[in-house]
Amino acid sequence: MKDFHYVYILESEKLPGRFYTGLTEDLADRLLRHNSGAVPHTAKFKPWRVKTAVAFRGREKAAEFERYLKTSSGRAFTKKRL
Repeated sequence: MKDFHYVYILESEKLPGRFYTGLTEDLADRLLRHNSGAVPHTAKFKPWRVKTAVAFRGREKAAEFERYLKTSSGRAFTKKRL
C-alpha cells in the first residue's frame, strides 16, 4: 500500500522481550533488511518478527508517533497496550 508510512515494533525471536521501534514506507522490505543483518543496530538480535505496525498517511504524524513510542511513557504504553 503506497503512500503510507508505517511505525513498527519488532520483537526478537532470538531474545523475546527485546524490541525495536522504527519507521518505514515499505514494511516487508524493512523486515527483510533487519533479518538479513543489513541494519547494524538490530543485527545481533535477529531474526525479528513484526509485533505491531500502525499505518499513517502523513510522514510527519508517523514520525511524531515513533518519537513518542521511544520515550519512557511511550514504552509503557507499548508494554500495556501493544
